[in-house]
Amino acid sequence: MRPLAALLLASAPLFAAGLTATKTKDAVEFKDGDALVTKYVFGGDIPKPHFWPLNAPGGTRVTQTMPADHKHHRSVWFCHGDVIPEGITLKTKSSDKRVAGVDFWSEHEGHGKIVCVEVGEPKAETGGVSVITRNEWRTPDGEKILDEVRVLTVRKLDKGYLVAFDIDLHAGVCGITFGDTKEGAFGTRVHEAIGAPKNPGGTFTADHDRTTEKPIWGQPIDWMDYSGKVEGKEVGLSVFDHPKNPVRATSHGRAYGLVAANPFGRDKSFPSQKGKTELVTLKKGEHLKLKYAAYAHTGDQKSGSVEEAYKLFADK
Repeated sequence: MRPLAALLLASAPLFAAGLTATKTKDAVEFKDGDALVTKYVFGGDIPKPHFWPLNAPGGTRVTQTMPADHKHHRSVWFCHGDVIPEGITLKTKSSDKRVAGVDFWSEHEGHGKIVCVEVGEPKAETGGVSVITRNEWRTPDGEKILDEVRVLTVRKLDKGYLVAFDIDLHAGVCGITFGDTKEGAFGTRVHEAIGAPKNPGGTFTADHDRTTEKPIWGQPIDWMDYSGKVEGKEVGLSVFDHPKNPVRATSHGRAYGLVAANPFGRDKSFPSQKGKTELVTLKKGEHLKLKYAAYAHTGDQKSGSVEEAYKLFADK
């Protein structure tokens, strides 16, 4: 992993299985030939690093960022809405009174920031490329409370692009409690033509033959998918929760276009978690490792081979 100064230097493109990855001072750009797959944006004064845009094969965009109804939805991201540091008094707190610790999700007044402090050189992977990054989760006053190593891998599959997050959260500064809120954690926001507050134009599905929001939201998930037509082309976006995650995810997926996997919500957040009040905690020095992926594909859930893509992800 390179030092902070390396963020200011551009890298030569790295080629693997038709994909290239090029690092600049603000982002890592992934291409398939001349076509943009996605950019991982980490530089500048942003509240959290994220992928924007994310395209399906053929160049059709499947995500949106900062929509008017939820401006904190930034295409593809990872964070949580209530991170409580042990033994640290917060000078500035979120304007949302329901948040006991630091809010990294909503970007309300007094929110925290996830700051990318190191970015490694892209490396070849089987069928794709990966890059190692290091983040600091900071309070509204700039005090670090949590370290994170995030390995990002983009792979090319037959029907789409798989964007995988390997996350290592390290309580190196203090003990950490992840609060009971639905506002988390691995989030995506689908293209406005597919999911929209007043006129959803796509089809929301999940494992075990579930369709529509009602049987999906607030329930355990392996995968979820939102598919529909964008500029006349059938495309979709899936979210995958790895089966070996030590804390499995609950769906925070909404018909208006949010598709998120939340491992931290409990009794107060989701119907499937009723009676479960024990929060996810890290003692000082402990790690929590999690794996998620977003899958941008052509076709709908079936023709886009979503279940097959999930199985490939789950086997790694």
